[in-house]
This record gives sequence, C-alpha cells and structure tokens, in this order.
Amino acid sequence: MTVDVSDGPAIVVGYEYRLQVEANRDVFPEGCTLAAQVRSRVSDAIILATLTTENGGLVRKADAIVEIVMAPMQTGAMAVGTVVLDMVRTDLDPDRHLQFTLEIPVILPVTRGL
Repeated sequence: MTVDVSDGPAIVVGYEYRLQVEANRDVFPEGCTLAAQVRSRVSDAIILATLTTENGGLVRKADAIVEIVMAPMQTGAMAVGTVVLDMVRTDLDPDRHLQFTLEIPVILPVTRGL
C-alpha cells in the first residue's frame, strides 16, 4: 500500500468545506457518478455525511479533478479530531472503489455560534 501525505485545509466545524482532489489519471470522466461516506473512523457504523454527485457533495471539475463539498450542517455534526472518506464510482457495474482514502483534520473555530 502506498501512503501519500499532502497538506490541505482542515474541516472547520460548522462552516462549509471544499477540497479539490486531483488524480494522476482520468478517473472522473464526463457523466460519471460518484459517492462517498464520511465517518469518524473507518470502522465506525455512524455516517456523518453522504456525498454524491447527485446531492452536490462531489462535483466533477475535469477528467482528473473532483471537488468535495460539505455544507455547514454536515460539518457542524463533526467532532474535533479527524474524519475519513473514500470514493466510489457508481455509474459502473459493479460499482468501483477508486482506491484512495482521505483522512482530514477537523478543528473547532474560534468564531462560532453567530
């Protein structure tokens, strides 16, 4: 297994989160559909957010770029620490796991409760 560590933005509890992910090959062709579940740990049964191309949580930007979008309501349910997610192409039969997992830090903002 290969592990790459990249710096990126943390999820700020209660605020919108956006992150663009770029693959090293064209895995997001036009018309593809995607799904991802966000959990505190891989082994957790509780799903914190379900992101799909249909609900706007995963937005295809190019053949090798997808944007992850989480609404304030979704991030507001997260605890400080980290969350994990992976991604599946759902337009293929059978569905195809895209063979990566993201672990994203979650932080509490100083400015909150507005």
